[in-house]
Amino acid sequence: MHSKVTFDSSLFSPYLPDDAQANPNCYGAELAFWLSKKLAERGVFTSYPIAEDWGWFIEYITESEDEFWLRCTNRDGSADQWQCILEAKPKSWFGRNKPSLERAETLLMALRAVLEGQPEIGNIRWGDAP
Repeated sequence: MHSKVTFDSSLFSPYLPDDAQANPNCYGAELAFWLSKKLAERGVFTSYPIAEDWGWFIEYITESEDEFWLRCTNRDGSADQWQCILEAKPKSWFGRNKPSLERAETLLMALRAVLEGQPEIGNIRWGDAP
């Protein structure tokens, strides 16, 4: 099961200037809000997007209370190249007891369907995050 997807699209280009972003050339708000809504339309519910220094994420919690972040960021300062990385969050201190990615299969399947169903998104490539 792959934990990273990269793709190209002009749908998520920021509409606010760089000085309104969390960090210069660091985008992802438009992508995170769009994904949160599209996933909800498929019955996969996440948090509202949350800002970080590196971009934005939406939180997904499974029925068994496993927590995952879907990190949404641009690549290399680009306004039309994007990536989403699934990150399992530990249930205890020091990063121990992280759930397996298989527990987020529902999220990943919905993410794949949402991205592949959008004609304005291209060059979709799945892989594993480092």
